[in-house]
Amino acid sequence: MADSKKNLNVVVGLGKTGLSCIKFCLRENIPVAVIDSRKEPPCADELKTLCPDIKKVFGEFSSELIQQALRLIVSPGISLQEPAIKQAIKNGIAIVGDIELFAQKVSAPIVAITGSNAKSTVTALVGEMAKKTKMNVKVGGNLGTPALNFLERKEGDLYVLELSSFQLETTNSLKAAVATILNISEDHMDRYNNMEEYIVAKQRIYLNCQQAVVNRADKNTWPKNNVTKIVSFGLDKPEKDQFGLIKSWRGTYLVKGEEKLLNINKIKIPGSHNLENILAALALGEAVSLDMSAMLQAVIEFSGLPHRCQYVGERDGVRWYNDSKGTNVGATFAAIKGLAADNKGKIILIAGGIGKGADFTPLCEPIKKSVRKIILMGEAAKNMATIFKDCGEIEIVNSMKAAVEKADLAALRGDKVLLSPACASFDMFNNFEHRGDEFIKYVKQL
Repeated sequence: MADSKKNLNVVVGLGKTGLSCIKFCLRENIPVAVIDSRKEPPCADELKTLCPDIKKVFGEFSSELIQQALRLIVSPGISLQEPAIKQAIKNGIAIVGDIELFAQKVSAPIVAITGSNAKSTVTALVGEMAKKTKMNVKVGGNLGTPALNFLERKEGDLYVLELSSFQLETTNSLKAAVATILNISEDHMDRYNNMEEYIVAKQRIYLNCQQAVVNRADKNTWPKNNVTKIVSFGLDKPEKDQFGLIKSWRGTYLVKGEEKLLNINKIKIPGSHNLENILAALALGEAVSLDMSAMLQAVIEFSGLPHRCQYVGERDGVRWYNDSKGTNVGATFAAIKGLAADNKGKIILIAGGIGKGADFTPLCEPIKKSVRKIILMGEAAKNMATIFKDCGEIEIVNSMKAAVEKADLAALRGDKVLLSPACASFDMFNNFEHRGDEFIKYVKQL
């Protein structure tokens, strides 16, 4: 591989996204190298098969390779505050990410979705809506398929992308047909100095977008720059051409303005927070001219994503829910509120893991109101127990098996057991999927 100062691109961080960046560079005949601070990064074996001669340094962020770079392609898992990257920026080396490379190449419309919570659910649902209209839709980004992998084949009619704040930090060329921040709550405080920095990163999704979809209940989701067309969603009665809910003697309806769209009793996914997600998806789909009847059929058929308030089963009148993707306080707050909305029984909450510097105190109010017992595990358990000490009965366990068994003992008929950790999973599990799968395994064993 050539390594001239003029044209070398250095991918920082391997993994799934980093590998997609390397493959992109190879397709475009761009000289590329890769560095990773981990000695054995994910996808290293795939890289060896794909490109055995690529220049690579594992175990450190090689200053030698960085100094040779025209551009660093930084994976979203790598903070721009890393000393090696800060020095590169100071030296005038360009910094981009995978979404920036993608945005520079595609011409088809993009639906861009971010938020502290629910972005995967909304991304998947908008994708299902587009499929109902027989469009060649590509769904991915931070969820599932890395965006650059879509460029290996014929361009799609529509791209629906989940984007993280980390991806948005390195993106300047995104011109979404429609963009949304679904909600904002404290997250990733191990990567940001304060909430303001986090919100600024999220707000980058609105740069050059044609339309914004915003949450009426959360002013931080409204664009700070000049977006000419804004459509809102919320759980209240909406104004004309906005999305919301109307209650009548026949039930509660999803509506656009005063037009009734769908009775909520036809919806499979539980909780008021999922009504917000559906309303957001309808607004996003309408912005790219998806047929409303097709979108509503997709809503009726949509049963949610694994590990996102996923219904696992019922035992002795107790319903079990897997919300392992609830990796921050806002997600767990929404899950508790959503499941408690029917006012039937109490919740047994299983939580804990790696806290990411989060403040757990916002959970005290819904826990006091709706939770019968809190079962805690992982690194953050003791800290969470201190914060929740006046909120109800607490027990700390050292395994998922013990958590499920204790929850089974504590739950009464009509209750719900909710795994919604408000924390990352890496202290005890490979990822949130592994954590959720373990929960399901032990629930099934009951």
